[in-house]
Order: sequence, then C-alpha cells, then structure tokens
Amino acid sequence: MDAPDPLPDRPAPDNPQGKLVLLRHGETEWSRTGRHTGRTDIPLTAHGEELARAAGALVRDFDFGLILSSPLQRARRTAELAGLDAEIDPLLIEWDYGGYEGRATKEIRAELGYDWTAFAHGVIRGDTPGETVEEVAARASRVLTRVLPAMAEGDVALIAHGHCLRILTAVFLRQAPRFAAQISLDAGSVSVLGFSREQPAILAWNHGPELPQKPSES
Repeated sequence: MDAPDPLPDRPAPDNPQGKLVLLRHGETEWSRTGRHTGRTDIPLTAHGEELARAAGALVRDFDFGLILSSPLQRARRTAELAGLDAEIDPLLIEWDYGGYEGRATKEIRAELGYDWTAFAHGVIRGDTPGETVEEVAARASRVLTRVLPAMAEGDVALIAHGHCLRILTAVFLRQAPRFAAQISLDAGSVSVLGFSREQPAILAWNHGPELPQKPSES
C-alpha cells in the first residue's frame, strides 16, 4: 500500500455543509457467505452488480465534488456501475484480517471456543500481518482529513468496504473506533453522514433496495 497522504496545511473546517455519502461495495461470494474479506481481491456476484446499479440510483441527485474508492476491484466495479467516476485512495482498503482472512465468524468461534469478534478480540498474523481496530481507524482519520475540507465545497462519496466504512463512521462521529461494532452495513448499501446543529451526525443509514432483515454477517 502507498504511504499515507500527508496531513493538510489547515485544520478541518467547522461544520461543513456538504454530505458524506458512503457506498459499500455490492455482494461478493465471500460477503454472501459471511467470510472475512480483507485484502483478497475478488469480484462482485451478478447480484452484487445489481446492488451497485441500484445504489447509483440512490445517489444520483448528490452534487459530488470528490469521489474516492478503495483500490480493490469489488469497490472500483461498484463505483463504475453506480455511475461514479472515482479516484483511488489506498487508505480506503479493507481491514487486514491476517490469519482470519477468508474465514467465517462461526468457524473461528468453533475453533477458539468462545464468542470471538474482530472488534472485541482482534485478528492474528497470517499471510499478511493483520491490523488492529485502531490502525484501521488511523487510516480512516487520514481519509477524513481530506474529506472534511471537500465537504465545505460540496458532497463527497466514498466507495469501500463494510468494516472500513463502519470504523470511518465511528471516527467521523468522534466516537471510539470500536463503536463501529454497533452499526451494521449491508453489501450495496448507501449511508449519508453530515452535520446537524454543528455536530457530526448520521443522516441516513444502510439504505438499499430492501430493508435489512438481520445484521450483516460480514
């Protein structure tokens, strides 16, 4: 991954009026089956492509001055199908799950013998080193140092991944990174962040073609 962008010359503006639109990539085979999909670069399913197109209809009326995407193909393809001309930002790549890459939570719990979660217990080294929640939050914070000034000029779209966007939302809301465990985000969903009475706020969350019936497994 490229080195993080340098910090800006000026601090973030106070109470920018643009909206921050979060688009989680459409379904992949691994997200469909609840497998942790970090750095593995797998494509969308046919249904995932349908979700991406539907998300494009939801964001059509925003006035985007900045559009950023994860470098992984599932995010880039989602942006394309949603009609968004995105710039690649390597900081938006998904959490590095290390030794838990490609594995489902129920499988990991059966192996460990307790109710493991990535947020509460972390990941282990595997073919990649893995990341802590706080390391993902640090990347998200770097993204927001670029996003917040752009929100003073218009709307911003981020096309990325479930855990990455949930943690970025926690940072945006000025909450601890592990607050992200309490918000679910479905494949192909659209969410909107912004400011309400000078406070960062969730304006819309987890919108898709259907209302979710259960929390996302990935």
